[in-house]
Amino acid sequence: MTDPIPTPLAPAPDILRCAYMELVVTDLAASRSFYVDVLGLVVTEEDDDAVYLRSLEEFIHHNLVLRKGPVAAVAAFSYRVRSPEELDRAVAFYTELGCRVERRAEGFTKGIGDSVRVIDPLGFPYEFFYDVDHVERLAWRYDLHTPGALVRLDHFNQVTPDVPRAVKFMEDLGFRVTEDIQDAEGTTYAAWMRRKPTVHDTAMTGGDGPRMHHVAFATHEKHNIIAICDKLGALRLSDHIERGPGRHGVSNAFYLYLRDPDGHRVEIYTQDYYTGDPDNPVVTWDVHDNQRRDWWGNPVVPSWYTEASLVLDLDGRPQPVVARTDTSEMAVTIGADGFSYTRPEDSARAGDDDVLPSWKQGEYKLGHQL
Repeated sequence: MTDPIPTPLAPAPDILRCAYMELVVTDLAASRSFYVDVLGLVVTEEDDDAVYLRSLEEFIHHNLVLRKGPVAAVAAFSYRVRSPEELDRAVAFYTELGCRVERRAEGFTKGIGDSVRVIDPLGFPYEFFYDVDHVERLAWRYDLHTPGALVRLDHFNQVTPDVPRAVKFMEDLGFRVTEDIQDAEGTTYAAWMRRKPTVHDTAMTGGDGPRMHHVAFATHEKHNIIAICDKLGALRLSDHIERGPGRHGVSNAFYLYLRDPDGHRVEIYTQDYYTGDPDNPVVTWDVHDNQRRDWWGNPVVPSWYTEASLVLDLDGRPQPVVARTDTSEMAVTIGADGFSYTRPEDSARAGDDDVLPSWKQGEYKLGHQL
């Protein structure tokens, strides 16, 4: 860890859960079509500049805001807090850290009341709110459910250069680590952190940042994810599929990664596990375990490691991106030939030349893939 962020004396706000993300998109009509017509999110409200969307089991005004703008980026990672008084705590907590803090009694988006937005010490735009407009929860409206029904916002994933630094700060904010990826030398490549009792409300992924890796929506079952893949294929939109479907080792969840029309990454996610007990054990994965990212040992496409969305400051300007100086996960988990195992026990099994089986070669190869 370099340059640790001091722990404020002021108490942190009591965060309930990740609640919504505000995305800036360059073509509002194209993004609306993707999230509504293809993925089935519900329009709560819309105008010429923004579309407010929610998942089927949500009762607050929205889980996703699509706002038209010149640069595709994230304007806010938004969290709901336990009471209105927590907003005062958020102001005190971040003011003590010297962060820029802005509070609006009328809120920053439609449907949300008194809110605090900050640029945190990691460079991310965070929002905290309690007051919200209630809308119809559509859990019982099965006439509106599609085969790939998205029922909840599950988590965010953030890219940051120094993961231990980010983890320590998020722990000061009240988050707890559920899983992480490390190597024998102690380098941490990613960490999953939660407020609600699931695997995560956000994850800190090592890389050039601050950037947004993905926003994730949950389905009830893995067959819902397969249905989304089938729909994308039927619509000749399979190019939106970046990775999966598959099952993660980390989180044990079934997953699919998509890219929206601006390249923002969206994960469809289901069936992780309960983490709410105070002695819930942290699961640490070896970075060289090829089942950590995909339980079936399938490769991670290079774009998943290298590409992510910009984040904005409170004036709507892209935040500068700082390079990671620790080793990258992609660099240490792919052999020098581009398709080898790097896990020691697999090296012995694969033979002296440490190559993958012939039917796997080409999948791990970087570049020149068919």
